[in-house]
Amino acid sequence: MRIGILGNGAMADALGTRWRRAGHRVVTGGRSGGLRGAAESGTDAVLLALPYGAAAEVVAGLADVLRGRVLIDCTNPVGPGFRLLTAGGPSAAERIAAAAPAARVVKAFNLCHVDVWRLDPPVFDGRPLAVPLCGDSPSALSVVRRLVRDLGCEPLNAGGLDRAGLVEATAALLIGLWVGEGADAQAIAPPLTHAGPRGG
Repeated sequence: MRIGILGNGAMADALGTRWRRAGHRVVTGGRSGGLRGAAESGTDAVLLALPYGAAAEVVAGLADVLRGRVLIDCTNPVGPGFRLLTAGGPSAAERIAAAAPAARVVKAFNLCHVDVWRLDPPVFDGRPLAVPLCGDSPSALSVVRRLVRDLGCEPLNAGGLDRAGLVEATAALLIGLWVGEGADAQAIAPPLTHAGPRGG
């Protein structure tokens, strides 16, 4: 696949490096230059790996290039005190989708620290890392599922883009527990066998 990455920070490097190893063609660009070129190169997918505060403005400026593109949002709208910056309003992913309304936005890759994405593969106690995806386009979700599996991870269906705020709030909670409290946040969820009745 041809992947463009908007941003040249740690997340762009970690995910871009892994996707290159998987055989994809990856072009990155930062705010100091190359953003439009990266977006133009991402004919199969574009990863938005910029700080949340800059994301919507950058995407709006590239809306013409992003028309019809799969746009993967890995931003985290988390501020000081592990506060969710979008509380009471649209999620970061929904704001990004509004800035480029013809793009096919998928929320993904925002729950883990960059060092996790450098692992090859991210497997813990024999269990591959699960990556929740939120999006409204079946074809876009199919592309992102492949990219998740190329990292050695397992994609999870987390619903439409209207549920992206739940994933972002989960990130704020987990970061607060991991970083703020030094807690094993994974311990808050019981195994599936003890999670209660399933289905309806």
